[in-house]
Amino acid sequence: MTINELIERSEAYLPGLDTPEGYFPCGVPGLGFVRHSGPTPIEATIYEPVVCLILRGRKRTSAGPMAVDFGPGESLVVSHDLPVLSQVTECPYLALILSLDISLLRTLMSEVDEVPPARARAATLDSNPTDERLLDALGRYVSLAGNPMEAQVLAPLVLKEIHFRLLLAPHGGMLRRLLRSDSNASHIHRAVREIRKEFRSALSVPDLARRTGMSESAFHRHFKATTGTTPLQYQKTMRLLEARRLISTEGIPVSRAALEVGYASPTQFSREYSREFGVTPRVHAVTG
Repeated sequence: MTINELIERSEAYLPGLDTPEGYFPCGVPGLGFVRHSGPTPIEATIYEPVVCLILRGRKRTSAGPMAVDFGPGESLVVSHDLPVLSQVTECPYLALILSLDISLLRTLMSEVDEVPPARARAATLDSNPTDERLLDALGRYVSLAGNPMEAQVLAPLVLKEIHFRLLLAPHGGMLRRLLRSDSNASHIHRAVREIRKEFRSALSVPDLARRTGMSESAFHRHFKATTGTTPLQYQKTMRLLEARRLISTEGIPVSRAALEVGYASPTQFSREYSREFGVTPRVHAVTG
């Protein structure tokens, strides 16, 4: 399958061009599309494990020192929950987004006798030209959105194939490392999930390091190499992103949002919010 064929197939499930912006879920599990008619501002957000295939346009995504600039036919694999900065740089932009199922990847790993070694510097955020067989599997998965009966039977099978293709792909190296239970990637994955779950509470880095079986210095080093940031900065980003959502989407007052995400000092909250997003929290409260 070619990119143009996948574009044609995908557009059959998208709303008309009179609603060109944003994310549109598809009719099968974990699948959606993002479409923009013009370049976007740099946005701070969280990427969960996902594959993003660009069909049109270009995008730049970074997490700390890791940065990826990718375009049509290239796919981005994200192996961990990552705080990122992302920007659509060329339009019209259309991308296919598929959430990754880590438990499915683990099952596949146990069924495969041998996988290719990871790149020497396998990254949590990595892109590569998309293999034709992966394109074909993604195209078949998109097509299932138009047939609920076929989707019920075939979607799990095609989804398993997609995960298999990604597991063996050049940019699936960090996925392969993640699935080894004794790997640093696996230890940091568990730590990240714990921070996300308890981001409102005080974070004890020594305790978290101990639970991963690492010294504090090793934990810091591997955490930053994997996520591009430190554990405390990661927690801070979680808090600020959730506060932005509460303020801009749910209309919660700034002072209350600060308390709900774990800040005791409204002044500190406003200062760190402005540093993170470039505007005060009241700007998001006003503009929604």
